[in-house]
Amino acid sequence: MPLDHCHPNTPHKKLKMPEWYVSSLMMDRALDAVIRRAKKIDRNHDIPYVAGYSKDGKTIYIDRHIPKIMKYEGREIDTDRYLILHEEVEKTLIDQLNLHYLHAHQIASRAEQAAVRAAGIRWRDYDRFMQANVKAIGDERLKKVPADLDLKPYRDEHDYELVQRMLDCIKRNVAPAEVDGEQVKKAIEHHMPHLGMHKPKAKAASKGKAKPKAKARKK
Repeated sequence: MPLDHCHPNTPHKKLKMPEWYVSSLMMDRALDAVIRRAKKIDRNHDIPYVAGYSKDGKTIYIDRHIPKIMKYEGREIDTDRYLILHEEVEKTLIDQLNLHYLHAHQIASRAEQAAVRAAGIRWRDYDRFMQANVKAIGDERLKKVPADLDLKPYRDEHDYELVQRMLDCIKRNVAPAEVDGEQVKKAIEHHMPHLGMHKPKAKAASKGKAKPKAKARKK
């Protein structure tokens, strides 16, 4: 049986319901599958940008102050599901496909958004809920950070902001005289094409008016 059908080990029955509902149902099942594979979830630490993962990928960290439940239109939403999805996708893409963090973050953010919307939740409402609890690098509330937290995402965020400042200087014609602005721009466009899409998670106002994020944030 083709792998794009649900339950490949059991007879497939045509579901008599709208296509959009079937799609949402499949997304929910896929999300469940990812959650089941998460080895350890830790909610006992302060995590920059909401969530992250250990260096070995065996632990998903969610900031201890993020509420577990988001009340939404009379429903109680378990938001951990979407954060775990984002972090698992991002870490897998980095470790298994050797993607740059900023590339992996873009894909993970879109997976997170798709799962949130499939659950009937407006992304802007979910993102607002997350941004209310973001701790950025240097935040005085980061008092209990795990020793094995993977710091690569945070280093890459810094690299992004540094490059953005370089581009801003070139745009304002204030770069050093020995720097060829056009050559720098071409090099950045060639080696870091993702910069046209990425928004720093440290600036809550710019995100999601969108993660990981990003993760949302870097989670």
